[in-house]
Amino acid sequence: MSQTGEAKMSYVDLLTVHRELLVSTLKSVQCLLDNLSACGFFCEEDVDIVQQTVTRTEKVRKILEVVQCKGEQACEYFLKIIFTVRDAYIDLQPWLKDINYVPSCEVTPMPVVNTDPISRYCEKLRDDMIRDTSFIMSYGQREEAHLEELYTDTLMELLNDSNERLGFLESLDHLLGDHGVFNPHGETIYVMGDAGVGKSLLLQKLQNLWSKKELQTDAIFFFKFRCRMFNCFKDKEQISLRELLFKYNCYPDHDPDNEVFDYILRFPEKVIFTFDGYDEVQEDADQMNAPEVASPEDKAYPLQLLMGLLCGKLLKGSQKVVTARTGIDFRQRVVRKKVALRGFSPAHLKTYISLHFKEQEHRELVSVQLDASPHLWSLCSTPLFCWITFKSFRHLHNVHDSFHLPDTCVTLTGMFLMLSEVFLSHAASSTPSLLKNNARCTSETFRCGLRTLTAFAKLAIQGVERDGFIFSQEEVSGCGLTEEELSLGFLRAAGSCDGSPMFEFLHATLQSFLAAFALVLNEEAPPSSILRFFTESRRRASSCQPFRCCIQDSSKVITKASSSANEHLQFTNLFLCGLLAKANMGLIDLLASPNILKKKRSVLKSYLSASVRSHLQDVPQYKSSEGSKMHGLSRLLWLLRCIFETGSKEIAQRTARGIPAGLLKLAYLNMFSSDCTAVSFVLQHQPKLYGLDMDNNNIGDYGVKQLRPMFSKLTILRLSVNNLYDGSVEVLAEEICKYKVIQTLGLYSNHLTDVGAELVARVIEECPKLQVVKIGKNNITHVGGRRLAAAIQKSMSIFDVGMWGNCIGDEGAEAFSEALKNHPSLTNLSLSVNGITSRGGRCLAEALQHNSVLRIFWLVQNEFTDEVAPHLAELIRANTGLSHLWLISNRLTVEGIGQLAEALGHNTTLKEICVKGNQVSVEEEKLFATEKRLFFH
Repeated sequence: MSQTGEAKMSYVDLLTVHRELLVSTLKSVQCLLDNLSACGFFCEEDVDIVQQTVTRTEKVRKILEVVQCKGEQACEYFLKIIFTVRDAYIDLQPWLKDINYVPSCEVTPMPVVNTDPISRYCEKLRDDMIRDTSFIMSYGQREEAHLEELYTDTLMELLNDSNERLGFLESLDHLLGDHGVFNPHGETIYVMGDAGVGKSLLLQKLQNLWSKKELQTDAIFFFKFRCRMFNCFKDKEQISLRELLFKYNCYPDHDPDNEVFDYILRFPEKVIFTFDGYDEVQEDADQMNAPEVASPEDKAYPLQLLMGLLCGKLLKGSQKVVTARTGIDFRQRVVRKKVALRGFSPAHLKTYISLHFKEQEHRELVSVQLDASPHLWSLCSTPLFCWITFKSFRHLHNVHDSFHLPDTCVTLTGMFLMLSEVFLSHAASSTPSLLKNNARCTSETFRCGLRTLTAFAKLAIQGVERDGFIFSQEEVSGCGLTEEELSLGFLRAAGSCDGSPMFEFLHATLQSFLAAFALVLNEEAPPSSILRFFTESRRRASSCQPFRCCIQDSSKVITKASSSANEHLQFTNLFLCGLLAKANMGLIDLLASPNILKKKRSVLKSYLSASVRSHLQDVPQYKSSEGSKMHGLSRLLWLLRCIFETGSKEIAQRTARGIPAGLLKLAYLNMFSSDCTAVSFVLQHQPKLYGLDMDNNNIGDYGVKQLRPMFSKLTILRLSVNNLYDGSVEVLAEEICKYKVIQTLGLYSNHLTDVGAELVARVIEECPKLQVVKIGKNNITHVGGRRLAAAIQKSMSIFDVGMWGNCIGDEGAEAFSEALKNHPSLTNLSLSVNGITSRGGRCLAEALQHNSVLRIFWLVQNEFTDEVAPHLAELIRANTGLSHLWLISNRLTVEGIGQLAEALGHNTTLKEICVKGNQVSVEEEKLFATEKRLFFH
């Protein structure tokens, strides 16, 4: 008998002794009956006797009576069922452990089939989800592709509660893990990203992994929702949480006692929710003022249920993954961790190319075109735009035997024009005259498809006007769209409402593009009407600063002007600028009256010029040690994007000349590499020397390549925290050394190695005006440290060097010691967090005795012990002119700090020595209370 805890007790007696526990705890009666019958312990009459009872407890008592009558083997098999079907009998697992139950060799061969409603529902959920997620549906419906064949990871960057960067996640498994958690009490993993960066596809991959049991999680339930659906409910409609879960995912079969829902309520930690596109929720203020929903049994407006889940009022303990556009945020008490999607890295993009193009020849042709256009490559770092580009490549190859994209495709408008051409050609392919001689005729495709394009544009602008993304069959038919046109690719099915099919555009960005086309094609409205969304966008921006949707401490939701909706207006404006650009004049003038289009171009040009002039006048300037500064916000960035889409050199020149400040700050704007083309398109026309601060964006190496036209005028360039690698510095070194006007170079917190350090050293040596270099928190070792130190030693102009957070060690410190001896200009130096021990500290201290210029020296968080104290004391006594010495978070004890304190009595220039975080107790700190220049806090 394997039941050793009560070895002298038979299984029959065991069931008798623990009868009340079993009666009160056993839930899944049907699973017991199914297995006892299948193994021959219960006959048909036994099953009927049990089923004739009414309540669950009566059924369990009757099962126990019959089982005990069948003998020892039947009783043990009864226990084996409970032991095997763990999820169904989770409450009895501790009891089985207490009695040390393990199936004996007699019952081990007897099979147990899990027919428990909970387990059946889990399998049904997995089956439904694997069917729904195995194909990529996000970007088209004419040709479905297996998710496994095309899905490529994107960069997933962890952020802390202050949106500071913590590094990248290596896999989706880590998304649900504990790495990067800043609020252990939160339950929501918040995933943010710009349009088309792959938020929906990431959730689809996560769902697919769970459905195949390849996701590292204990969750056995997974409910997925698209937040758009919450806009489709009627104003007074109310549903329960049970209806929300089962009606809009899948329904549990064979569950007359509601065991599945009861299990979910008891074990919410077994549940994962995904809510895609939270920014697309249209909130109703009246509904949001209704009482909070805390009971899972009560019916409520569906949006209230969503808020109850996110706030933890409902199913507290469940895991939630929420996606939204950049700019929407939650309060920290709700968010567990934040992840920002950054699109494809160059390596990811190469993988994506290989998946799309199976033949090596085709991969090379595509790669050559991308390499030749940094802007196109940058656009392709966004998965949606990359998919459009590759779809265009394949279309040109399949239909016209060409692998060359037109030059207009390097703008966002050009990309979407090409996509529209691809979709319209699906209808045109049945008309041989359009494809004669196998020649591409874009104008003919658009002219023949003009009625179709107009109908889609009409539907799109109706949605933009009401901030809507879902369309009814009535709305679609009202725009004149036929069944055949619905299959072209512009629209896709979006479920149903009250039995009627619903539709949505392939992507919200395509909807914005087509809405812009509607403004261009409309000849009835006055030309000035094309500015309607510019005006509305600016109104929304001024009424909601910043655009945020917050769950407050009271769990009430602030009614917001949707950031997402405003972004769609901004994209519509952007595409309007592109459609009316000179580059697209030849095509667009064939689709509408040239005279009216001329007036619209004039209106747009005047508006942009006036808008930029007005905006620049409104942006405050402030004085600093670097001169006059101007901090450009997101509106300025959108204006620069619009100017680039127009391709108007005249507007670009006016804008550049209208920037009065000597330093333009474009930091913290979530800029991608493709934005650098817009910035460069305008700022290259600056008539005088100026500075540019682009810290804390995401421009990458390809963004730096697009800044080339600006380097002849840049005196200040800050590119810290931008995911730059050594390739960026190669471009920088080449351009900066060509013009030699640079004064400040910021490259802090990127991914530079010793190769990049060598290139920065070249800049230091060759640029006689360079004064400030910030290259901390990279991956520079003693090799790069030695090279930088040698360059600094030669420089007669440099006065501020930041090397915080590298790995130069003692060898690097020794090289910097040589550089410090008698240096004529270096006043500020940070070698903090560099793995420098007392050996390196001694060299630095001795060298500084021969330096009368250095004023601020940071050596925070190194590995100094008391061994370095005598040498630092000698430096202090030398009274060299050093005014600030930071030794925070080293390993100095009271003895070593005592030597520093004693030396301070012989020093008249030091203002502070910071020794916080060393190995000194609070009581020991009191010994130095009289030395006011020694700081412990």
